[in-house]
Amino acid sequence: MQAEIITIGDELLIGQIIDTNSAYIASELNKIGISVYQITSVQDEKQHILKTLEEARHRAEVIIITGGLGPTKDDVTKHALCEFFGDTLVKDKGVLQHIEELFARHINTPISDLNRGQAMVLSSAKILMNRYGTAPGMWLEKEGTVYISLPGVPYEMEQLIQAEVLPRLQQVYSRPYILHRTIITYGMGESDIANTIAAWEDALPAFIRLAYLPQIGKVRLRLTGKGPDKEHIDKAVEEEVKKLYALIGDIIYDIEHDDPLEVLVGKALAGKRQTLATAESCTGGKIAEQLTAVPGASGYFRGGIVSYATAVKVDVLGVPQHLIAEHTVVSAEVAGAMAARAQQVFGADYAISTTGNAGPEKGDSDADIGTVYIGIATPDSVYVEKFNFGNLREKVINKAVNKGLEMLWKEILKN
Repeated sequence: MQAEIITIGDELLIGQIIDTNSAYIASELNKIGISVYQITSVQDEKQHILKTLEEARHRAEVIIITGGLGPTKDDVTKHALCEFFGDTLVKDKGVLQHIEELFARHINTPISDLNRGQAMVLSSAKILMNRYGTAPGMWLEKEGTVYISLPGVPYEMEQLIQAEVLPRLQQVYSRPYILHRTIITYGMGESDIANTIAAWEDALPAFIRLAYLPQIGKVRLRLTGKGPDKEHIDKAVEEEVKKLYALIGDIIYDIEHDDPLEVLVGKALAGKRQTLATAESCTGGKIAEQLTAVPGASGYFRGGIVSYATAVKVDVLGVPQHLIAEHTVVSAEVAGAMAARAQQVFGADYAISTTGNAGPEKGDSDADIGTVYIGIATPDSVYVEKFNFGNLREKVINKAVNKGLEMLWKEILKN
């Protein structure tokens, strides 16, 4: 079965707010076997909303609308829905009571008539109570199509999706089974992978699809099986995954979930009760930033130094001055010393370092722009690899972060 998502708000169309709601809704629908056919963003303008609703009903059985339910005059979704359904607004006593209680308990401003006006809902709607906000969701039906109107505030929308929308959809509709297996690869480009697995891809059963999802430093291969028989889909997809391992098993580093490298590094360190430190130059602390964004990182991340200036490498990190004089700051020798010193300073089992020229200017070294040295200090040794990540600054930095985490993860798993 097909669904369509409509997001409403001028702020989406001028780039002021990124539409994360659609991604969340599509992901959650997919988990229960509902495919999203189309996602559309429209203005806070009644005729635009009406036109989009009319077009959507010919494409989907379920239409989910987010946004435009606020208390101000520029929020017109309810009025557009009234016209579309030939309905009128009525005051819902349960919603009004909830709004008044919400203001009394949690909001430090007086309640206004505009706030109370959010208790006005379509008379034909089934109310989806919004625990975290004042705008309720509404479930409406017309000529066999379900229309679900939700507030645009992400945490309010997400609560309604989980508590109200998904359970109702599962009760109302019988749905196909959908299984995804995402295989994450590192070290080979998309086109090379495609050439390597071409014969396997051509032989996939009709009910299994393959998607290539390239990102900086990695390619995700997503297998999707869809059909009525869960046991058959599960078995068939797992058989294809085994075949894929036989072809490219040496570059596969993760399967079944999409944990980023910083999470995998954290899990590996936590599992071995080991610790990590960083010494970054050209990446400016981004490796440490990604590592510490993971809940529980304090259990294995000891600390880091952003030794961006040459003087900091010497005076704070303790890199020997003669190494810099002999080899320059962008060199294997300095990268190795940075990793070793970070390991010593923080008393860590592992350390990672970066030094390079991200551009647009060369700075304190004559190395080509895009040149990056990444050092890894392990409990037993220190090693360094050299890379050239091109001449676009942001790309160089992001590639260095990804490659560094990849190198670190492999080393932790190896030891």
